[in-house]
Amino acid sequence: MPEQHKTDPNDIVPIGQKIAFGAGNLTNQLLPAALGVFMFFLVVGFGMSPYKAGILAAIPRFIDAILDPIMGYISDNTRSKWGRRKPYIFGGAIVTGIAFILMWQLKIPETGNNHETYNFIYFLVMSVLFYLGYTVFAAPLIGLGYEMTPDYNERTRLMAMSQIMGQIAWMIAPWFWFLISRPELFPNAPTGVRQLSVWVGVLCLVMGVMPALFCKEIDQANLQGQTKLSLSGLVGNLKHFFKDISKTVTNKPFLRLCGATFLVFNGFQIVAQFAFFIIIFYLYNGDQQAAGQWPAWFGTVSALATAILVIPIITYMSTKVGKRNAFIISTLISIVGYALKWWGFHPGNPWLMFMPIPLMSFGIGGLFTLMMSMTADVCDYDELKNGMPRKEALFGAVYWWMVKLGTSLALFLSGVILSSVGFDQNAQAQSESTITALRLADIIVPCFAGVLAIIVMWNYNISEKRAKEIRDELVRRRGNL
Repeated sequence: MPEQHKTDPNDIVPIGQKIAFGAGNLTNQLLPAALGVFMFFLVVGFGMSPYKAGILAAIPRFIDAILDPIMGYISDNTRSKWGRRKPYIFGGAIVTGIAFILMWQLKIPETGNNHETYNFIYFLVMSVLFYLGYTVFAAPLIGLGYEMTPDYNERTRLMAMSQIMGQIAWMIAPWFWFLISRPELFPNAPTGVRQLSVWVGVLCLVMGVMPALFCKEIDQANLQGQTKLSLSGLVGNLKHFFKDISKTVTNKPFLRLCGATFLVFNGFQIVAQFAFFIIIFYLYNGDQQAAGQWPAWFGTVSALATAILVIPIITYMSTKVGKRNAFIISTLISIVGYALKWWGFHPGNPWLMFMPIPLMSFGIGGLFTLMMSMTADVCDYDELKNGMPRKEALFGAVYWWMVKLGTSLALFLSGVILSSVGFDQNAQAQSESTITALRLADIIVPCFAGVLAIIVMWNYNISEKRAKEIRDELVRRRGNL
């Protein structure tokens, strides 16, 4: 049992600030969740060719990936009377929310003209604006979360609240498919996308500004070593930027966190869509009408189980056995859950699909609750080793850049697996051998990735005791922040 220290009252984040930060994470989760649904209708609703849709998906995300670390560096080195994070979070949330709405106000196809060229150019411009705003919002938001408390266990509690609220996005997003396609709500899918985007954009804007309005940043008075940002000093800024990047990607505890996240999240992402295929083609033999709302309910119940059951258990567990051990235990539980999917998907009883969900949810629920908290500990370790400036936003940006890279790879590998098992997208029913191979991949891939992640994290050494020692030494050097 690791040594435990009672959280100092001064280090406790008030519940209002936890909720406000969680509201920001809700925005951070809802935007990609909604995009995943809306991009489908860009092809089947607005008539964009799959090739052009692929370009529209790739170019803005490539820009976003490049800008993430740069925005993290800018936020870390900003000095203003409003703080290092809040101005960017506030402005970024407004731009992102408005840009999301505008991005989907495409021309509706009509007889003789589907407006493909206009929609392509319009969507490309607006999506670049959207991702610029999203980057300005997200990188400082993550950095803010890492610095809101210096306490080992309070960091986990903060991230737990953040992830619980973030799961709301994944509870509601699966239903966007259902809503957009309902003729009693919208005359056609493009109209549904245009109107629903307004609601999503406004919600994200309102929720996104909450951290800027209600969360407390660290005291800037004792911060040192920040680079003065200016266009005239651009060459010097770039030199410091690459120096800080080098320190970030050579931080050994941080590399373990990135490696484990890459494995667990990729394992989950690769097979994320397989449940949809298995429900339709195994449980209902390719009859999408008969499958009805079951795929949506599968996603919603998974998010609900993660929010109300898994995250509170993991938070409690981490205070008792430490974050590393909690991660290992939660990953092992998820492996058991993935194995149970073999019996959970049963044509005679579709309700059994919900049986493994609580156990499976320990994987993703534990991953981001604990890894976000551990990254905050790593930021302290970095300051101990390399001195100031503190690089919370840069660590966060690099971490999520790796997640985004993993997402792209997972989408590619999922397609490879579907092809390798003989899945025929033009056939209503799939062969028995294809379904069996798909079900095996649905289990083996995340289980194997989970085992590798446990191996990666086995020697992670920032325990509660070590974290307290690091914090005490930092306070001795520069005082409390």
